[in-house]
Amino acid sequence: MLLFVVRRLLQAIPILLGVSLVVFGLVHIVPGDPIDMLMPPEASPEVIAQMKAAFGFDKPLYMQYLLWLSRALRGDFGLSVFNATPVWGQLITALGNTFILAILAALLGFILGVAFGLLSALNHGRWPDKLFSAIATVGVSLPHYWCAIVLVMFFSVLHDWLPAQGMGDDSVAIWHRLDYLVLPVVTLSLIPMGVIGRLVRATVLDILGQDFVGALSAKGLTRWPVIRHICKNAAPPVLALMGLQFGYLLGGSILVETVFNWPGSGNLLNLAIFRRDIPVLQATILVLATFFVILNLLVDIAQAAIDPRIRR
Repeated sequence: MLLFVVRRLLQAIPILLGVSLVVFGLVHIVPGDPIDMLMPPEASPEVIAQMKAAFGFDKPLYMQYLLWLSRALRGDFGLSVFNATPVWGQLITALGNTFILAILAALLGFILGVAFGLLSALNHGRWPDKLFSAIATVGVSLPHYWCAIVLVMFFSVLHDWLPAQGMGDDSVAIWHRLDYLVLPVVTLSLIPMGVIGRLVRATVLDILGQDFVGALSAKGLTRWPVIRHICKNAAPPVLALMGLQFGYLLGGSILVETVFNWPGSGNLLNLAIFRRDIPVLQATILVLATFFVILNLLVDIAQAAIDPRIRR
């Protein structure tokens, strides 16, 4: 097991280096210069040159990349081009707010997805199967932003039951502002619920058709011990998908956070794109991509702990 973990850690290093290179390169492919956009038309070439030198845009691209990567490894992402504040401070605050949404949405989506998928498979062909399959399909099919707008219209505009935007007064603890979390958490949980539910249903149905399930029943095991064995065999692919879905929740909530005006990493990324704030844009994408790689690494280790065959 230790050898497997070390091997996966070594494999993650070139992946992270490749991610950093892609993030740096893609941002610089976009036409235009952020300094030129922020400076007034009457700014002199000397002032513009000083600004470019201050943010490191006067150096060759490979030098910019090496300097940026060396600082990023120390947790220093520089200053925002838009407001000259440290990028790391903005990113930490935004990531904390996004993690609140992502963790709650993942818990809700994963629990409902596993429950719906398992109940659907165990009642294959009957009305619970059709009902839960329809719920999972709807969860996968509906766009996040459309669900967010519909929920805001119904629960906030028409009935004024829940707040539509923001996260409340920062001076109050988050557990006293749970009403601000309901709509964005429900919206974000729909897709992982549907995706997990469909995979659980398909995996459990496949396992139910295998010989060992009949052998367990023939030995006299009751229904729940058999279901426990089925769940253990279905766990590795479901765990892998859960890791991917949690990564998508961290990086794919831009539109949802924009609709609900939630000050998370998705909203920060959206603002950085419109402002052409390259340091903020690079740092946000790199950190989210790093989290995604780490999640996949943890999922691989968890799968190997459950199924020893994966360690080979």
